[in-house]
Amino acid sequence: MAHGSVWSIQDGEGFPTSTNLDGETAMPFWSLESRAQKVIDNVIAYNSFRTRRIELSEFLDRWLSGLKRDGLAVGINWSGKRAIGYDMTPENVRTRIEISR
Repeated sequence: MAHGSVWSIQDGEGFPTSTNLDGETAMPFWSLESRAQKVIDNVIAYNSFRTRRIELSEFLDRWLSGLKRDGLAVGINWSGKRAIGYDMTPENVRTRIEISR
């Protein structure tokens, strides 16, 4: 996010979500394109996806409010062969970004 953007992945059907054991559904985002690409390369379910750059201003103004409205959490830098990581509320992500700016 220091570069003014975040990264997601998408295929012809859109952006992925995943539901964890607690029943919380999250949409993943990465701080670097290389991190997103690594998940595409290493997680079979995501092999058909491609990276998508999202300007930080668009992420803050549009994406976070949409995720909140849809009841989705924000997956932060998921990694590994099972694409796991931290999930946070859109409000918490917004606060952390604004504090770090």
